[in-house]
Amino acid sequence: MKLLNQKLRFANSGYYFIGLFGLVLLGFWPSYFAKFFNGTADFTFYFHFHVIILCLWIFVLILQPVLIRKKKLTLHRLIGKLFYFLFPLIFISVILLTHSRNTIDQKNLDLRLFAPFKDLVILGIAYFIAIRYRHTVDIHARGMIATGIVFIEPALVRLIRNVLIPMPAAYWCAVVILYLLLIGLIIRERNQKKGRWVFPLILGLYVIAHIITIWHIHIGAWQSFSKWFVSLPLT
Repeated sequence: MKLLNQKLRFANSGYYFIGLFGLVLLGFWPSYFAKFFNGTADFTFYFHFHVIILCLWIFVLILQPVLIRKKKLTLHRLIGKLFYFLFPLIFISVILLTHSRNTIDQKNLDLRLFAPFKDLVILGIAYFIAIRYRHTVDIHARGMIATGIVFIEPALVRLIRNVLIPMPAAYWCAVVILYLLLIGLIIRERNQKKGRWVFPLILGLYVIAHIITIWHIHIGAWQSFSKWFVSLPLT
């Protein structure tokens, strides 16, 4: 019975989202934030738009558990509607940034585009779960936590690469840490009656995505889509 009571409660997850923001800040510090202090910031609008939207998403993830803990449920639901506005903006920001950074003649264009688009797919599935089960706290909470997990890999890869080891070892290390995190959540949740399927699903999606990425699996339909996408006059 003790294990059954050890639920992963969204009311306490704000602390972890604060850590997530710190990870994002550290991971992207040399390539983005630090350049505003040394005068070398020459980013396009698409970079700034992307950073602002993702930071807003993380800030709301931090705020929502605080409101639950303080029993401000009405305000929690009201601010939760902000996610409806931010979610499509995340997609738009990633699409525009990805389009602006790639050209049709790049080598392995399909794999370069696969990385950000697989994050969008996993984010979309996690958010769909959270919204679909918004009245079932156990499942809704895990869906929202999973939306935050999506931001870990991009930041962690850069942090490890900047301070520890170069690519591709940094990527492998980040993937292992991500898997250990998800496996740890799965083990902790193994005795719960509701919502325990969420993290195994997210882990399964990552395994499939990483197999394609690491083994450089080229999918004909995705290659065609990548060339079509980059050829669009978006940016």
